[in-house]
Order: sequence, then C-alpha cells, then structure tokens
Amino acid sequence: MEGLLSIGAWGLVASLVPVLVVAIVSVGSHLGIERELVVSVVRSIVQLLVAGWGLALILDGDRHLAWAWAWVALMVPMSGEAARRRERRLPGLGLSTTIGGVLGLSVSLFTVFGLGILPLEAKILVPVAGMVVGNSLKVVVVAATRLVDGLRDRAGEIEAMLSLGFRPNSAVREVITEALRLALRPQLETTRSVGVVFLPGALTGLILAGVDPVDAAFIQAAILFLILGTASVTGLVVVLAGVRRFLVDGRLVQPPN
Repeated sequence: MEGLLSIGAWGLVASLVPVLVVAIVSVGSHLGIERELVVSVVRSIVQLLVAGWGLALILDGDRHLAWAWAWVALMVPMSGEAARRRERRLPGLGLSTTIGGVLGLSVSLFTVFGLGILPLEAKILVPVAGMVVGNSLKVVVVAATRLVDGLRDRAGEIEAMLSLGFRPNSAVREVITEALRLALRPQLETTRSVGVVFLPGALTGLILAGVDPVDAAFIQAAILFLILGTASVTGLVVVLAGVRRFLVDGRLVQPPN
C-alpha cells in the first residue's frame, strides 16, 4: 500500500552486512563467535516471521479481541520458561517470574487501558504487552543471577549473622537490595537517557509510521514507565521468592556455582 514503509527481502538481506563484517572479523581473529552469530540471526528471522504471521491473523479487523488477550496470556508463562532456562541455579524461577509478570503486567495494562491512556485494540494491546514482558525478562534474569551469586559469595557473612540471632530477612537484605538494584540499573539508565542518547524502538516505529513526533514521544514515555513499573514488580517478586528457596529453618542452603 502507498505510504507504508516496506524493506522487502532485499532490505532484510542487506541489513545483515554489519553482522557479516563481525563474522569475518571473528573468523580472522579466532574469536569463535561466528557460529553464535549465525544461529542468533537465523533464529531471530524465523521467530519474527512466525510472530508476524501470527500477528497478521490476530490483528485482522474481523478477529475478536479475545485472540489478542490469548496471545498476551501466553507471553507471561513463556517468559517464565525462558527465565528458568537462562538461570537454572534458582529453583522455582519459572513460577515466580510468571506470578510476578502477571501482577506487574496486570497493573500496567489496567493503567494504560483502564485509565484511557490508549484505546483497547488488538494492534495496541499485543505490542505494548510484548514490550513490557520482554524488557521485564531481562531484569528477571539479571536479578536471579545476582541473587544466587550474592548469596554464594556472602554465605559466610549471612551464616554468621544468622548464628548471632539476626532475622533471616535482615541477614539477606543487602543481597536482595543489591540484586534488584543491579537488575534495574540498565532500565533506569534507558529511562534517563531516552531521547538524548538514543531513540527507542517504539518511538522510531511510530515516527516511521507517520505519527506526529510529539505524540510519538508521549506514547514512548508512557511505555517506558509501564516497562519500568512492571520490571520492578516482577524483579521484586523473583528476588523475594528466590531468597526463600535458600533459607530453610533459619539456615542458609549453600547456593550452587
């Protein structure tokens, strides 16, 4: 259709030039990352094509909004499974990620749609939920990793505090705080530097689609706030649930390496 931006197959292939350069450098310098690059590129293309096909069906004007809600409902447990695979040392991570995701995403979706910030339409619901869940997953993985590492590295200190009569929550408070702070730092930096250092994907996409830049900026800001809120809630649930896995009867179970 006239006025719609499309790059076609050739544009997609041409966009791989920077990746090809990195692969050549990797081979020449014996970095050994070329295989991972190829796998990542192929996997992303396949997954995006499948997602595009699925979205084309869901976003069809004749489709009921329930299909979009079904897609969103599937995102959360899938993010929990992805988190579990990425950090296997933390028991119950998949479940806690799912629970935290449901809580955080519910608040965000109620805020954006219940308060009338954006109209409740499939073409808005699915992308917004996807951005929120995807960015929350990054926070969850870092928080889980930092939690396990912190409990392991400070096991002696925590055990000493417990033996002196400190409550378990007090003994691990610094580890919890540090894990959550480090996990949220990239998202906080993104929120601080947006519009100055870089332009986020949603803002760029809206501008390319012909939306007024000021309106696009407002929408992007709202999405960033939703991401920050949901990521914070999900990360907090994961950290609080995770630390209980290593505190049994007032004693610290040594985390795995």
